[in-house]
Amino acid sequence: MESVDGAARTLPSIGRLSRGPPFGRTYGRFGLSPSGRLLPPAPLSQENAESQRTAFLLRKQWTLYSVTPLYGFSDARLRDYARLLSAFIAAEKQKGLAVEVGVELDIKVAVSSLPDLRGSDRDQAAILVQLSSRSQASPRNSEEKLIWSGWFCCVSGDDLSENVPDDFTCLPLFLANGAESYTSIVGSWFQKTFDCCFRRLAISPLHLSWMAAMWTGCKVDKTACAMELVFSVPRLPQPLDISYAIHPEDAKALWDTVQKTPGEITQEEVDVFMDCLYSHFHRHFKIHLSATRLVKVSTAIASAHCDGIIKFLQSQYLTGVLMLLTELAISQIQ
Repeated sequence: MESVDGAARTLPSIGRLSRGPPFGRTYGRFGLSPSGRLLPPAPLSQENAESQRTAFLLRKQWTLYSVTPLYGFSDARLRDYARLLSAFIAAEKQKGLAVEVGVELDIKVAVSSLPDLRGSDRDQAAILVQLSSRSQASPRNSEEKLIWSGWFCCVSGDDLSENVPDDFTCLPLFLANGAESYTSIVGSWFQKTFDCCFRRLAISPLHLSWMAAMWTGCKVDKTACAMELVFSVPRLPQPLDISYAIHPEDAKALWDTVQKTPGEITQEEVDVFMDCLYSHFHRHFKIHLSATRLVKVSTAIASAHCDGIIKFLQSQYLTGVLMLLTELAISQIQ
């Protein structure tokens, strides 16, 4: 994938959104004047049913992309899209672009809806794309193997959906798990079919610090793992990372002293929280973390890397985390 602005990468063969509407910029939780709320757990009446339907999304490493609105997309044609995408993949294989070199695979495409993954009834239901395969040398009754998954979603994406014409569908966040070659092929088909644009979604140190603070304030039922912050030291001949682990109870106690209004979070509170952690680290190790770059945050809720890699760990906070990622994706599109 080629580099774009040094911060995001694009899928091959990208075209501009030729039918794209003019987007007005808005500033939300990650904007110039960020303010928001801590991630709410799913209502108890929904949690068990939703967790079963979305359990396969947990504990996998997902690569993030932003996607401009899809032109002419219809929920009623998901089976048609699966058939057309399957034909496209077969054509790419004929060109020698298959990722499994030396192995002939029968690839099956499934496109389905995930209606639980949205913030409100105004959001478009999430769309799941799955590629399964069976080697041509395998018996016909052998089990198919899932080789790639990707899904589009929009959780509380009103800032974007309210400003686009009716013939556009807003699914600004795309997450992929599997070989990048399949991501490129699938992305290319969606770009050509729906005149949209995929772009790798990086997460800045500022946004990572927000995630660290927000996720520290979330309650989890099970024994929580330590919060871990990973920092990259710049301007060294060899790469050097510093890992900083904080006991979850200590991190939560610190956040409780910093947070002024229950349920609300501000940039000032995030800054104070991180500065306290930096001061504690300096007191023990004489290292100024403020001179480094925050590249990864891991908590009991989720882990996120600056390269745009996310892993969800708690089903009850899945939509809450997706709400933040949706906002990041929209900010990159606008």
